Amino acid sequence: MRRKIRSMNAPSDIKAYMLQVGQRARAAARYVARADTDTKNRTLLAAAKALRHSVKKLVSENAADLLSARAAGKDAAFLDRLTLTEKSIEAMAEGLEQVAKLPDPVGSVSELHEQPSGIKVGRMRVPLGVIGIIYESRPNVTADAAALCLKSGNACILRGGSESVRSNIAIAECVHEGLKAAGLPGAAVQVIETPTAARSACCSR
Repeated sequence: MRRKIRSMNAPSDIKAYMLQVGQRARAAARYVARADTDTKNRTLLAAAKALRHSVKKLVSENAADLLSARAAGKDAAFLDRLTLTEKSIEAMAEGLEQVAKLPDPVGSVSELHEQPSGIKVGRMRVPLGVIGIIYESRPNVTADAAALCLKSGNACILRGGSESVRSNIAIAECVHEGLKAAGLPGAAVQVIETPTAARSACCSR
């Protein structure tokens, strides 16, 4: 059965929805910030596995996005950026695996100097908390952005172009499988799920 994208037309509904998304992300961020390297890497590897197992579903959801985009008169270049194929989905999975191989930035110290008093002063990398990212209708960015945020110990709220809502939700569901496998909350990665709320998030910046 085709996913029905929720529509929230009343401004009060959009405000309540976005507030709920933010509250969930803030609560999840505490868990992600405390996650060790192994846990974060297990999340990414499990998400990559889920992407590979969900190729048919991802292509199907993307086809629905493409149909809507064509009906809206989007040009060939736009449709090309929006399109997911087995090859591009494999590239997304490999991207998650590559991020898992990167050194964990959390806790790394640079510019360490010893003061005359003997105290050592330096810069330590720590998570920011919740990161909001707005991007156009390139579904692969959903996986890339989620991976980088998780690796750096942050929760994220992702707002892709409204034309790619179905594709973005399907990709996020694969990331959620990875989070579940590693014991982290699904709210650590949230995609704005309604076109109306997506436009509101963009226009209220």
